[in-house]
Amino acid sequence: MKRNQKMNELLEEDILEEDDSKMGSINHSLTQVRIASLLNNDERFTVMTELSLDISQQDFSRYGIKAKDEIKPDICLYPNTIDWQDIDILKMKEMPLLAIEILSPMQSLETLKNKLYAYFALGVKSCWLAIPSIEAIDIYSQPKQHKTFTMTDSEVIDEQLEIQLPIQKVFKRRSNEVQTV
Repeated sequence: MKRNQKMNELLEEDILEEDDSKMGSINHSLTQVRIASLLNNDERFTVMTELSLDISQQDFSRYGIKAKDEIKPDICLYPNTIDWQDIDILKMKEMPLLAIEILSPMQSLETLKNKLYAYFALGVKSCWLAIPSIEAIDIYSQPKQHKTFTMTDSEVIDEQLEIQLPIQKVFKRRSNEVQTV
């Protein structure tokens, strides 16, 4: 029994603080696909979801990140020079321009905020924190410096990357008149 317990503890140490089992929810998923779809309309960028970023050369334990080799933003944005690969890449060494995290019901705000700070330490230029439960998106231009956009705003504006997205399209609800299949 003690051996199994010790093995479980060792396995848990290698898991990112907010493991994937805590990620899934309908609102998280809808927010992720809607933001990615809107960003994908901008031909200056390549949009990727759940892409592993290589952090093997750095220690991010001070940010509460237990992962040793990789970290995965919900969405990341690269220049449009990144495209389909004949030989796929499992972990990107080049950091994205933008990393987006979406708060799920089982995650703590503090955990994701620290993850954003880690992205800045990696050289990411801009970070977004989407919070579906309050229909808000925080745009961070650097750690501790952010602007919050809500449904009372017409657009989410990232001045660093010159991105403007209609926030209503991120958190919209479908009309009851839409026919289901």
